[in-house]
Amino acid sequence: MLQISTPVTPRCWGIVPAAGVGKRMAADRPKQYLPLLGKTVIEHTLERLLAAGVWAGIVVAVSPEDPYWPDLPIAGHPLIHTAPGGKERADSVFNALEYLQNQAHDEDWALVHDAARPCITASDVQRMITRLQHEPVGGILALPVHDTLKRVSGDAITATIDRSTIWRALTPQMFRLGALREALREAAANGSLVTDEASALELKGLQPKIVEGRPDNLKITRPEDLALAAFYLEQP
Repeated sequence: MLQISTPVTPRCWGIVPAAGVGKRMAADRPKQYLPLLGKTVIEHTLERLLAAGVWAGIVVAVSPEDPYWPDLPIAGHPLIHTAPGGKERADSVFNALEYLQNQAHDEDWALVHDAARPCITASDVQRMITRLQHEPVGGILALPVHDTLKRVSGDAITATIDRSTIWRALTPQMFRLGALREALREAAANGSLVTDEASALELKGLQPKIVEGRPDNLKITRPEDLALAAFYLEQP
């Protein structure tokens, strides 16, 4: 008897690597746990992601020795899962993808978002999915660069860079779950530097798409970023 397979409708899974220590903040705890408007940074991030209403689940990759995560109320949310974090960001993302192997399909979408980007909007997530859902590879949120860019050696300018083709990578970054897992696996095996998910796909000769994001989707890196994030979060 002929069996006709039913096409799988891709689902969307969030992945939030949160095992970093945030050395540039010079704080007493990782930056994702710093206080921001009465909550931690990561609570704002996850609440903003959940508000998009698109998830099969969100996997947060945290260090096994993390003393802060288990005490957060949001850690018990039914859509939130926890996977072991790794030494580097790429390791944490890979561990989260491995965690999903028995729950997700390789053609599902993985949207990787920085724990320290608490100002992400539901509309950006939804628009990104709409724009990329039929793409074979996927893509990232990004912003065109408006400043004049200089190449330097030491403290001397050696050239001015054409900024017309330069964009700043943001998150989420959205790729097929199976393809991203294999790209990260190959990059690790080859000792290749992977600073974001797109770079892992690029190493395989693929060309992720760009979806223009919002300038308020900032990443908290330095102490002054907290005040700016608070300002953005308080906007209607």
